[in-house]
Amino acid sequence: MKSRYSIVIQWSNEDECYIVSLPEFGKYARTHGDTYEEAVKNAQEVLELLIEDNNNLPQPNIYESEAIAN
Repeated sequence: MKSRYSIVIQWSNEDECYIVSLPEFGKYARTHGDTYEEAVKNAQEVLELLIEDNNNLPQPNIYESEAIAN
């Protein structure tokens, strides 16, 4: 799958796992994983489902960097 949507992964001491947010899809678009790799895999699966089931997809947040002068 090739998408340009954001995936934010953060460790949660309270839950003792990685919490994943998919910010373009709202505050309830989340998943988790016991390992970082599992969190990434679960995020990709959720993202695929959100894209499949959504006729009105949000615009991806695109990182805009300034050109670095040499």
